Amino acid sequence: MIFNPEYEAMDEDARKKLQFARFKNLVEKLYADVPFYRTKLNDMDVKPRDIRSLADISKLPFTIKTDLRETYPYGLLACPLAEIEEVHLSSGTTGIPVVDAYTKKDIHIWGESMARTLAGAGGTRNDTIQNGYGYGLFTGGLGVHYGAKTLGANVIPMSSGNTQRQLMVMQSFGSTILTCTPSYALFMAEEAAEAGIDLRKLPLNKGCFGAEPWSENMRREIESRYGMKAYDIYGLTEIIGPGVAFECEVQDGLHINEDLFYPEIIEPLTGKSLPDGEKGELVFTTLTKEGTPLLRYRTRDITFLRRERCACGRTTVKMNRLFGRTDDMLIIRGVNVFPSQIEQALIEIEGTDPHYLIVVTRGPSHLDEVELQVEVKQAFFSDETKDLEGLRTKIETVIKSKLMISVKVKLVEPKTIERSMGKSKRVIDKREI
Repeated sequence: MIFNPEYEAMDEDARKKLQFARFKNLVEKLYADVPFYRTKLNDMDVKPRDIRSLADISKLPFTIKTDLRETYPYGLLACPLAEIEEVHLSSGTTGIPVVDAYTKKDIHIWGESMARTLAGAGGTRNDTIQNGYGYGLFTGGLGVHYGAKTLGANVIPMSSGNTQRQLMVMQSFGSTILTCTPSYALFMAEEAAEAGIDLRKLPLNKGCFGAEPWSENMRREIESRYGMKAYDIYGLTEIIGPGVAFECEVQDGLHINEDLFYPEIIEPLTGKSLPDGEKGELVFTTLTKEGTPLLRYRTRDITFLRRERCACGRTTVKMNRLFGRTDDMLIIRGVNVFPSQIEQALIEIEGTDPHYLIVVTRGPSHLDEVELQVEVKQAFFSDETKDLEGLRTKIETVIKSKLMISVKVKLVEPKTIERSMGKSKRVIDKREI
């Protein structure tokens, strides 16, 4: 289902005209109302009158997370404070948080973008959405909530945690859509199995999962345990929260709401714009945001853009599922490695569960050492230790072959690795201690 065909299935030329009009208006507004951006543009000797096409975006400065922290709390506000109706902060646990401030119009647009996201998964006003994202300063919970209300669906504001109640509500109220992080969806499935609850017999038939990287292996696991379709969604606090991009029923790339958010791909080191199909860092410009609009925000997420006709009928550009981030990239003895690459390598190895932990240390010889803890299905823990040895050797060989790094694999029993109700922790880097 396409929630808003006028914009989601818009002719490409018409969309470009709309994007340019909104982009030009944004630059004029930032120059006039936000001293931070006026200084940035003046330093680059660029004025709003110099913006004559979308291609001129390459003349403009980037915005990075440090900029948001240095202007905390309201240094990037582009409207009177009296017009702000809601404020959210980043979910990070270290450093100064980043602020996203919303006007009444911003809240409306947020609801619209998330309604498109839920509709992309097949959601309608007849659904009951069990919202397991955290409510509060984190954007996940309220973002989905506003989207569900815009869609006209029934929303159960569960928030994260209290897994036994989640399962009780899921059964009692016939939830048809589950929204939460993918790792928490798997945790709930494990708890359901222990409680003797067959999730496949419940009305639940689709889920929208995001806020952390996840693989096709995790998708298959979730779909198998719940008997439903699992959809990837993408967003970030700095831009608006969830609702920036989403998978449709085709489940092949995420449609970007590009009438609202203008995407670019750049080479991370040089900042040079890259063409469609080439992997690089994702950059967004908010085209309609009133409270805290951002110009060319560097997300640090690595992906590429694809423009092809989608069977769902949407004409919006797609972003590929994320390969990782430039700022969670591990450098192991000179080799760049993303945790998601390790997860992808584990996909082909039968017997492993989609739960792992990477522990990086510096050995006595001052060289990096990596321990990869991998959960193994219970059937492998038998008296035949050679089965475990063979599996351990296979994982080490696959990682070495695919990623060109050596790891010491530690096989652990199911549910050994700590579960998270929010974003899962995949890496412990002890080299900095």
